[in-house]
Amino acid sequence: MTGNNNRGVLFKEHSDYQFIDAKVNSNTLVIGGGIAGIQASLEVANAGYQVYLVEKSGTIGGHMAMFDKTFPTLDCAACILTPKMVEVGQNPNIKLMTLSEVKEVRGAPGNFKVKIEMKTRRVDIATCIGCGICTEKCPARAPSEFDAGISQRKAIYIPFPQAVPNKYLVDKDSCTYFKTGKCRVCEKVCPAGSVKLDDKDSEIEIEVGNIIVATGFKPFDPARAEQFGYGRYKNVLAPLQFERLINASGPTAGQIKMQTQDKKGKWVYSTDGNEPESVAIIHCVGSRDHNYNKHCSRVCCMYSLKFAHLIKEKLPNAEVFEYYIDMRAFGKGYEEFYQRIKEEGVHIIRGRTAKVEEAGNRLKIRSEDILAGKLIEQNVDMVILSAGLEPRENAKNIAGMLDVSSDETGWLTEVNDKSAPFVSNRPGIYLAGTCQGPKDIPDSVAQASAAAAVVLQSIGSGKIKKYVADTTATSL
Repeated sequence: MTGNNNRGVLFKEHSDYQFIDAKVNSNTLVIGGGIAGIQASLEVANAGYQVYLVEKSGTIGGHMAMFDKTFPTLDCAACILTPKMVEVGQNPNIKLMTLSEVKEVRGAPGNFKVKIEMKTRRVDIATCIGCGICTEKCPARAPSEFDAGISQRKAIYIPFPQAVPNKYLVDKDSCTYFKTGKCRVCEKVCPAGSVKLDDKDSEIEIEVGNIIVATGFKPFDPARAEQFGYGRYKNVLAPLQFERLINASGPTAGQIKMQTQDKKGKWVYSTDGNEPESVAIIHCVGSRDHNYNKHCSRVCCMYSLKFAHLIKEKLPNAEVFEYYIDMRAFGKGYEEFYQRIKEEGVHIIRGRTAKVEEAGNRLKIRSEDILAGKLIEQNVDMVILSAGLEPRENAKNIAGMLDVSSDETGWLTEVNDKSAPFVSNRPGIYLAGTCQGPKDIPDSVAQASAAAAVVLQSIGSGKIKKYVADTTATSL
């Protein structure tokens, strides 16, 4: 039959999947505990089936847990995410394994055998009461991953106040005992005797019928783009660092402050810093660039506009400059949000930024203004680099272990981007969230729910869907 001619595609009757009869194990493995992994786990678990949720870090929540607000509605990110995190922790059908990694997958669709390495927290979560005495007495410090490196944490710590599980863990790499063989003060002062510094890692094997991969992304490291001075100049921030700076639970209690020197002469972000009078936000750092990543990261324009709004909200007299190449406000309510930001007095400048330099105590932006047809220089107090999204470092290793396909960049690939955007080439293994490519929170949640729906269908029917390429459709 002939399809919609306006779309320029001829379609013929074709089934894009086949059924594989299998004795489907009702257990499901979800790899990754960000918003996509959380959503998929809850969908399957709430239907009454066992879920194994494996997360590499010490808590679930992923990058979304670090956000202050979500675009375009400016809802509190924690208010959306943390109830779901708590639900995961309390759901009897979810076996949560943090500090864990999948090491091997064998077997056939419907009956996978999975080997999981479980790294020890060196704290017994069954007896830990979360009193905090251990971290209070701990002498060792390290950069906080949750605050994107702009604050310090102790070597024994809870990742963030709403972490799930809300229990302490020991970072071996920064712990004095593992460096020198001395200390053990956390073990000595723990009133419950929960600290077990000599605990060892362990390994378990589980059997599952389906696997949902939700391993997420990593932010582009803006230090690779040396022309912007990240890591060399003060007050040049990566996006997650600014998220933590404006968050009430961050190192400045949500106040936008520039770096200041502490008593030891180290440059830090604290409530003692000065407020910036001008802020520049530079789009497409590491994205749409043949030197780094050719792809558009999709979310950068919108979170940059969100930053501009929050700066104007907290610092009404500050000047804010957005340097963009193309404004890609593609989602529901996104274009309206863009128009709202323009009306708030933000300077929107179209043009590629060439360089950021130090100019005394300020930062000089060298850019172009395409609409005005001129090159410009602008002095500002703070620069935020809107870095894009990349596949995780181990994305290709994960693809190889699971025997699923990935593209040249490292994103895991689906069998059909139109009819099966959440299905991998290997039956029984599904994709959710940004492991498959850059996407925003609503798209990640929708994809996770879709993947969970197919898993539940296979459990209920005892059949695994095998998607096949449609070779009868011809693009015009």
